Amino acid sequence: MDAILGLDIIKGPLIWIVFALSAAAFLYLLARPPRIRWVLTALIGLLGGALIAFGTIAVVEALNLFGVPLTAQTDAWIVATFAAIGLAVVNLWRSRWWRKVIAVVGIVLFAASGTLGINAYFGLNPTIAALLGITIENPIDIDNKPNPTPTGSPAPDTAGKPLSETWNPPADMPTTSKTGTQVIPATASGFSSRPAGIYLPPAAQVPDAPELPLVILMMGQPGNPDVQYIATVLDEYAAKNKGLAPIVIVADQLGDPDLDPVCSDTAKLGNAETFITQDVPNWARANLRIDQEPAHWVIAGYSNGGGCAFKYGAKYPEIWGNVLDISGEEYPGSEEPDQVIANLFGGDAAAFEAQKPEAILKSGEHQYPDTTAIFTVGGNDPTFIPEAQGASDAAKAAGWNTTYYVIPGAGHVVDALEGGFEKGFEVLYPRLGLSAPAG
Repeated sequence: MDAILGLDIIKGPLIWIVFALSAAAFLYLLARPPRIRWVLTALIGLLGGALIAFGTIAVVEALNLFGVPLTAQTDAWIVATFAAIGLAVVNLWRSRWWRKVIAVVGIVLFAASGTLGINAYFGLNPTIAALLGITIENPIDIDNKPNPTPTGSPAPDTAGKPLSETWNPPADMPTTSKTGTQVIPATASGFSSRPAGIYLPPAAQVPDAPELPLVILMMGQPGNPDVQYIATVLDEYAAKNKGLAPIVIVADQLGDPDLDPVCSDTAKLGNAETFITQDVPNWARANLRIDQEPAHWVIAGYSNGGGCAFKYGAKYPEIWGNVLDISGEEYPGSEEPDQVIANLFGGDAAAFEAQKPEAILKSGEHQYPDTTAIFTVGGNDPTFIPEAQGASDAAKAAGWNTTYYVIPGAGHVVDALEGGFEKGFEVLYPRLGLSAPAG
């Protein structure tokens, strides 16, 4: 079953097989003797399906069901899918039994093609499991254990120097990273999370590995704690920097891809905040050979996770000295604040306002002597551009060392995610001591 769930539905052959079968079914259902009655019937089916599609798009946009506006690409897939289904439906009348069977099969194929086509455009669910919100467990063998006892003072010639200057990789260091999954105990929170994704760079896989920086990453909603996107980018950086990269935990801040705990502890959806800010860091300290300095820890997120990263960076500067917010919400729950206040905060608007990152920054309860933050957003993402700009401005006003970057041509899909990682680690690598500062 895992082999089926793990099939690639973006670049693998499965998507092309479904497209080919759909095209064949469409042509068969369209090809009937060109009598006027059939021509009119086919047109009614195609146009009727298209009209239903436009109505569906209007409803989705009006209710903001996906949290972002639909694009021309997604609209085109929806219209084409509904039109093809409309053609299949009119084939159910005045036809022989085998045409009826092909029409029913065609409806399934057309729906599958539309779903896979839209999914491929977004590029964020690369497998069947990811599309269904299922995490395939691949338990990782973590050799990168913390040093059981302090190793003493650093040698005089390495004291205070960044790892990029002092690290000499052994000849037998692996050339590739190691990834897998890990169930992180919800000891303090009791939060029901899906297994986290783990990334270990080449430098983490050798005996006496160096203490590496840590990134805790949260993905979007709906979304999965999938490590592959950040792994692809960090593999490129590690290859250029003697195998050095941060260790990454892709933690699940949702519990269920269809739910949004808005990065908070709530009676209804559980203690998501305590899980990310206590359970995950505590597990990391106990199980990974990592640098313990906040200046070398990064809280990162994409979309929903980006809003969480901004909030946690503001509220817990003693844990994280760095924030990477990729296409993030300006504050958790920004899509439906009235519903969030009613359903998760018991109608307490003041409590909801207090958990906004900007409110936390202005509260005076926290000091930010050395926080670095990167806010990125796609240039073709009109909904999130003002949110990212607002978040960046608030962070800058609080004294953070802030970078705001608009990714040319990117939307709110995989190009924004990958571009955000690229820009983020361009800024963070020298900060984390993994490369020399740009000259």
